[in-house]
Amino acid sequence: MPILPVHERLAELWVLRQSRQLTAAEQTDYEHCLAFNASYCRELAHLKNMSLLASMTSDTQWQHELCGKIEKLSRR
Repeated sequence: MPILPVHERLAELWVLRQSRQLTAAEQTDYEHCLAFNASYCRELAHLKNMSLLASMTSDTQWQHELCGKIEKLSRR
């Protein structure tokens, strides 16, 4: 999966945070990035779990739908 711009920004802010205190705007960005990342990870994990369930029940149509949603999520 490609790295999303929000993850690049999160990494940038984390590096800055190691050497100095973040500005108020940077801190806000950091918190927004963390919230987005948590939501993104939760949604991705849910889709992957559903894909596993589709695989275990041999529901290939559902699994293909879920794989499409996973791909779409990773390009967001």
